[in-house]
Amino acid sequence: MKQLHSWLAGVGAVVAVFTFVACQNDKEEDMQSYPTALVTVKPKALDNSFVLQLDDSTQLIPTKMKTSPYGSKEVRALVNYNVVAGPAAKKEDGRVDERTYVNINWLDSIRTKPVAKNMGDNNVKTYGNDPLEIVNDWVSIAEDGYLTLRFRTRWSKGAKHMLNLVATPTKDNPYKVTLYHNAYNDLFGRMGDGLIAFRLAGLPDTGKKYVWLTVEWESFSGKKMAKFKYATRKNNGTPRGKMAILTAPVQITSVN
Repeated sequence: MKQLHSWLAGVGAVVAVFTFVACQNDKEEDMQSYPTALVTVKPKALDNSFVLQLDDSTQLIPTKMKTSPYGSKEVRALVNYNVVAGPAAKKEDGRVDERTYVNINWLDSIRTKPVAKNMGDNNVKTYGNDPLEIVNDWVSIAEDGYLTLRFRTRWSKGAKHMLNLVATPTKDNPYKVTLYHNAYNDLFGRMGDGLIAFRLAGLPDTGKKYVWLTVEWESFSGKKMAKFKYATRKNNGTPRGKMAILTAPVQITSVN
């Protein structure tokens, strides 16, 4: 009987271990199902390696993925990663250059476009004026030289939509842009979300101060606007032009 009790205890322990391992695996798989961050994938021209720009000052250094899956293109992307130990590089003055090294579990690019040409009175005719909504979400943000937006509109299966961002400055606001949407007559599908990013090139230099970047668009209830805190960022090692460095949660209001 004592041996039977011992055997049952052993079986119970094994079952408990397997249950624990299964739960751990489920937890790890669940954690890998969602993005860890929104980043800019920045290729380096010299050796085909790349970095992930997390914010104005933090770069993530991939340890296993040596080359960008997007080649020489600089794109915005969602990423799931784990932080790992890496070498402590030293600066010229001998101080440790703190960097964050990561293993990339998955990387999913976001449609990334340049700002479109301002066609003046022909903007609506050229780019469309169909309604959509900008979603107040953590991925709706202006950072690292890009305006990334989560948007919502009506879609039909397989239908193509076109979004363009145009710099539309005014005398009182040089940091105003307009989002245009051409649904190509696909106006009666189900509501669905999408992600898109625009390279903020050509805006006036903000110097060392922060300004409000105003985004205007046609929503399902009329014109709306959103404001993002924005500042021009200087060269951070990638010769890609001026970039935004400070952001704030999107503030959406109706336009009077």
